[in-house]
Amino acid sequence: MIIQVNGKQQELDGPGLLQDLIDQLGLTDKRIAVEVNLEIVPRSQYREHQLSEGDQVEIVHAIGGGGF
Repeated sequence: MIIQVNGKQQELDGPGLLQDLIDQLGLTDKRIAVEVNLEIVPRSQYREHQLSEGDQVEIVHAIGGGGF
């Protein structure tokens, strides 16, 4: 199955869950935010969210900090 991840083609072995993609990319323990087809997917749904051929996935790393 072919999807787009941050604008680049990514191949997955058959149909998979969003968590499978995150594992494949080595992002399992990282603070990330994920959007699939312009909709944010909560972390609690990564193991349930089924990816489909042609899905557009955007993954960003959450950066902490701030303070004045």
